[in-house]
Amino acid sequence: MGYGLRNVVDKHKAFEEMFRVLKPGSTVSVLDFNKSTQPFTATIQEWMIDNVVVPVATGYGLAKEYEYLKSSIKEFLTGKELEELALEVGFSRAKHYEISGGLMGNLVATR
Repeated sequence: MGYGLRNVVDKHKAFEEMFRVLKPGSTVSVLDFNKSTQPFTATIQEWMIDNVVVPVATGYGLAKEYEYLKSSIKEFLTGKELEELALEVGFSRAKHYEISGGLMGNLVATR
């Protein structure tokens, strides 16, 4: 799932469904913006959204589609919380990787 989990109201149910549809031994990957626990990373991420992402999107007439990102990231789960949620619904392994200097995150979980 790429940049979709943040738009799901019931993340627990979404993880249950991912678990349900996967065959035993299968792996799911959830890529999204990262809610870093490092203050410096969060500051850079906010700056990038305010000064790069939204202005570029505005130039294409898509400002409204991207303005929500900063608040969405603040409300999103941390990597540790994503790992815990995956394990809670039954995944046997779950590991969250911070990528792109911590701006993005990828949860990899095995059923």
